[in-house]
Amino acid sequence: MSSLGARGAKAYNGSAPSNYVAGLGRGATGFTTRSDIGPARATGEETNLSESNFDKFSGYSESLAQGLPYDDDDEVADTVWSEVDAKMDERRRTRREDKLKQSLDKFRAVRPKLQHQFGDLKRELQLVSREEWETLPEPGEHRKSRAAERRNERYMPTPDTLLEKARLEQEVHNSLDTRQMINGGMETVVGGSATPFPGSAGSATPLPGGATPLTDLKAIGAARNSVLSVKLDQMSDSVSGQTVVDPKGYLTDLNSVKVSTEAEIGDIKKARLLLKSVTQTNPGHGPGWIAAARLEEVAGKLVAARQIIREGCRACAANEDVWLEAARLQTPENAKVVLADAIKKIPTSVKIWLQAASLESNLGMRRRVLRKALEVVPNSVKLWQAAIDLEPPEDARVMLGRAVECVPHAVDMWLALARLESYQNARKVLNKARETIPTEPQIWITAARLEEANGNLEIVDKIIEKASKSLALHSVHLEREQWLSEAEACEKGAAPRTAQAIVREAIGLGVEEEDRKRMWMEDADSLVARGCPECARAIYAVALTTFPTKKSVWVRAAQHEKAHGTRESLDALLRRAVSYCPQAQVLWLMGAKEKWQSGDVEGARAILNEAFRANPDSEQVWLAAQKLESENSQPERARKLLARARERAGTERVWMKSVTLERDLGELESALALLGPALKAHPRFWKLHLLKAQLESRAGQHAAARETLARAVKVCPDCEPVWLAAARLEEAHGAVSKARSLLEVARLKRTGARLGAPQLWLEAVRLERRAGNRKAAMTLMAKALQQCKSAGLLWAEAIAMEQRAQQKTKSSDALKACDNDAHVILAVSRLFWRDRKEEKARSWCNRAVTLDPDLGDAWGNYYAFELQHGTPEQQEEVLRRCVAADPHHGDEWTRVAKDDQSSLGWSAEQLLQKVAENMALGRWTGEALDKMAASSSGAS
Repeated sequence: MSSLGARGAKAYNGSAPSNYVAGLGRGATGFTTRSDIGPARATGEETNLSESNFDKFSGYSESLAQGLPYDDDDEVADTVWSEVDAKMDERRRTRREDKLKQSLDKFRAVRPKLQHQFGDLKRELQLVSREEWETLPEPGEHRKSRAAERRNERYMPTPDTLLEKARLEQEVHNSLDTRQMINGGMETVVGGSATPFPGSAGSATPLPGGATPLTDLKAIGAARNSVLSVKLDQMSDSVSGQTVVDPKGYLTDLNSVKVSTEAEIGDIKKARLLLKSVTQTNPGHGPGWIAAARLEEVAGKLVAARQIIREGCRACAANEDVWLEAARLQTPENAKVVLADAIKKIPTSVKIWLQAASLESNLGMRRRVLRKALEVVPNSVKLWQAAIDLEPPEDARVMLGRAVECVPHAVDMWLALARLESYQNARKVLNKARETIPTEPQIWITAARLEEANGNLEIVDKIIEKASKSLALHSVHLEREQWLSEAEACEKGAAPRTAQAIVREAIGLGVEEEDRKRMWMEDADSLVARGCPECARAIYAVALTTFPTKKSVWVRAAQHEKAHGTRESLDALLRRAVSYCPQAQVLWLMGAKEKWQSGDVEGARAILNEAFRANPDSEQVWLAAQKLESENSQPERARKLLARARERAGTERVWMKSVTLERDLGELESALALLGPALKAHPRFWKLHLLKAQLESRAGQHAAARETLARAVKVCPDCEPVWLAAARLEEAHGAVSKARSLLEVARLKRTGARLGAPQLWLEAVRLERRAGNRKAAMTLMAKALQQCKSAGLLWAEAIAMEQRAQQKTKSSDALKACDNDAHVILAVSRLFWRDRKEEKARSWCNRAVTLDPDLGDAWGNYYAFELQHGTPEQQEEVLRRCVAADPHHGDEWTRVAKDDQSSLGWSAEQLLQKVAENMALGRWTGEALDKMAASSSGAS
């Protein structure tokens, strides 16, 4: 290219000249913009508009419109642009998210997560069987086996010198060696060493394999052990005064040797310096010397400890604790010397005298020390007590006489002296003690107990009453709880009259008038629970005096007297009770029952006659009199009583008992005749309907019985026993479908019941089982448990219906649903009984009867178990508890009790024995339950 061309290209690519206006030569007009001259600034400062000063969020750090006003138009514009940006961002969000997902998937395809890599293996874990899972090794086993293999693979080559030495030892040379001439004999050189022949004088037995004693390490170890054993035996058998070593425990004894670490040594040194500073700056401070001595003792320097405490005794001669510490660090003989010096310095120290006496092993020397101490310190109660404890009774009485003169404020001394004296002298001692210490209540209580022990019971109440007044005069006010605790102690100390007197004086202290009855009853219950029935009897006596017309107080007092008193005291209490509360029928009945149980039938009749006069229209009194006559083989009297009762108090129960009496006597016609007016008077009493249906069915009038029950379900649609009786009647005559229908209708009518009618569900399940429809029974049971989730009756039946292998699982579900239901507990106890877990079975049987004492089946099961596995005492205890509980419910119990051939006149004991016989293990099963349900009736 020519130079001209080069210059033209350079000019063409260069910058325009200053003040150049494009197109000016063609007539264009030039103009100037803000960008040509830049922003207007008042100060002339330049603005940094580079990219380094720009932020996407906040823009330039310096305002581009600095100095310009921000008006409403600017704000509207900013708002509009913000909305535009948000709208555009919303439109681009889906595309942005898709793009992000694609990039993430692409990245995961190259580098997947750990959980994705093993996803297929996780899914295959569901195919692993239980056996394969159990055979998997533990996490550490593989590592341990590999480490063991590596350890076993270690190899250390044998040194060449050892191999060469072994070769030489096995090598045999037959040449003669003139150097080996021992005792005129010849030796054979074996492996470089001379070994005498067996026949020579210095011969030794050769080792097997050519080994010599120098290189047979096993033989050397055995020999060393033999030598050590011999030495230990010699030392352990030594009786010549040398140290005896335990051959088995000498190594373990080394564990008791304390080895101090450097840190402990440093701490001891620091503490030694500090305590040294304490003892030097304040030598009269006894605890400092004691601490310094104990530090040396802990450090194992007993001699230094004794030296330090000796210096402390010189510096603190009046401190008894320092002397006692010095005696403790010495041997017993030296300790006596130390304490003798201490007594010279501090003759009035009680602690030093007692310590000196305790060091004496001879009883006579100990007495001498204590008597010498009493000469020096005659007013010490501790010294007197220690000295008196060592004396025989006669000498102790003499010393106590002297002790109360020296220490008259010691109450224990006065009381101990009174116990050792005779009755007359004890009264004098206590009177003198009362005059000396008028503020001590224990003296008054001891005086009352003394009079009670000698038969002066009337004086006891006067002493306690006088004590209360005297203590109040001397401003001694004991709290109510303190008095009651003293009364409790007196009763447990065989002084019940004193205890009752204290209770009568203290029971009203600090109790508001409106709270007396409640608090007194609570106090009585708590005292009985703590084993103080006499104190509780005193509380009831005060309560009956304060509230003579309260029936509840009389009843609780009578119950307490029945449990802890005699028949005579109970009879006297009940006679007082009916005189104050003649309208309280329960008191009359309690009195009549006690007379009857004691065998006094005439006395029971007399009480009931008095009850008739006081309560002529009482249903309970009439029925009690009828029961007394019927159970004592007086049916005519019972009939007359019931006839009068129907005239005076024709209640539902009176009519029912009248019909039941005729039925039990076998008079079916009379019973049916009575049912007519009975149902007319009480048409909605369902038990009368059931009685009529039962009697009609027994008389062979099945159609009439069906009609009676049909009328009953209309009159009493909410009564479950009526529906059950109707269904059982239909089932007994082969109409299973109709029975099933009746039960279903009954359940529909009882849908809104609070508990869901579990009896109806249970009967439906048993109906299907008796019909042989096990599958239908299981289905019904599942529905029943959904409707009645907390019904123990259904859960117990469900346990019995399961196969033996599944019964434990069902029992666990039942306990979760209703843990405190007696029927479930009964079913579980029978499982334990079946599995021969006797202790658990006994515990669960006891739990069942505790939860529901009225469940006769639980008592029968408990008694049957004890008959098989218990002792006669345990069987008697269950029988006693059952008679006291007097149960009335339970399928088996009700069936036996309502058996016409056995129920009349049977006691609770006889019923229990029969029920236990039927409920013996192996006889009481699910099928047996079905049979008992079929044979039982709905009548009460």
